[in-house]
Amino acid sequence: MKNTAFRIALMPGDGIGVEVIDACVAVLDTLQKKSSGWALSMDRLDAGAQLYKATGTAMSEETFQRAANADAILLGAMGWPEIRYPDGTEIAPQLDLRFRLGLYAGVRPIRALPGMPLALADPRAKDIDFVILRESTEGMFASRGRGEVIDDREARDTQVITRDVSERLFDFAFRLAESRRGRGGKAIVTCVDKANVFRSFAFFRKIFDERARAFPSIAARHHYVDACALDLVRKPWEFDVMVTENLFGDILSDLAAGLIGGMGFAPSADVGDKNAVFQPSHGTAPDIAGKGIANPTATLLSAVLMLRWLGERHAVPACGEAADRLEQAVDAALGSGSVRPYDAGGRDGTGALARAVIERL
Repeated sequence: MKNTAFRIALMPGDGIGVEVIDACVAVLDTLQKKSSGWALSMDRLDAGAQLYKATGTAMSEETFQRAANADAILLGAMGWPEIRYPDGTEIAPQLDLRFRLGLYAGVRPIRALPGMPLALADPRAKDIDFVILRESTEGMFASRGRGEVIDDREARDTQVITRDVSERLFDFAFRLAESRRGRGGKAIVTCVDKANVFRSFAFFRKIFDERARAFPSIAARHHYVDACALDLVRKPWEFDVMVTENLFGDILSDLAAGLIGGMGFAPSADVGDKNAVFQPSHGTAPDIAGKGIANPTATLLSAVLMLRWLGERHAVPACGEAADRLEQAVDAALGSGSVRPYDAGGRDGTGALARAVIERL
């Protein structure tokens, strides 16, 4: 079988981003050797806060273009608390990628993993398996770099919701619910908003209801964001796909990660019509950077999302099969009890966890 070759823009970034990416590459190398029909070529690119500190540029235009022309982007984490732009905001080239590449669909899967601690004692917590779909280019984040401070007496940022992006986002949500139906999904899409107070969210909900009519086999529901936060703690196992505005999704996805053990277990993808970035949901963790104890699970599961996306986009079923194998190997390693990451109360570092997954491949 001839392999379909994919060029991956590898952007380790800062802090533990470098460590988890190196672990992920080692696992992917093993997976490739034991697979056929696909191959990955890694193009390692430098961007992030440390680069900004050294050069005054967080991501060069050449780096951006190489990333934009790649088949997918695999990113570690970027930013550093003490390194900031003159206006006080953090260095975040990952946000620049979202806006410049039009990556409107922020996919944040939340799944209880075998053998890992859960925040809720209810036995139903083991069935947590849902996706928060966060619009990633508009909402409150549309004001990034555009807000204003008036005479040092008030500050203003403006939320933006457009029909074009919202329609594509909602269609993505319903198609995602359809694809999950055969993998434990409940065929439900919940629109999370604050339509009872803000006109922009009433508009957001209106478009959701319009697009829902094109997917009659999927149940369409509504939830106000405050009540949704409550129910994520009370009964998270009842959710399937949740679609929401950028800032709400940013907050809810961190809350949701806490349900399954923390950010080290939470993968993510930011997907547009042509490009996609895959990265763990966590940050650069300066407090543990360089110690070799970062949990690579979220990065490995982000690679699962990347392989599935590549397989679907390019009609290469072998990629989807490899994604399933990788996900099963991660589950088997964690569920075996032989390894346990530091952030789950264990003593196994980044390398040990990667080796455990490799053994199960």
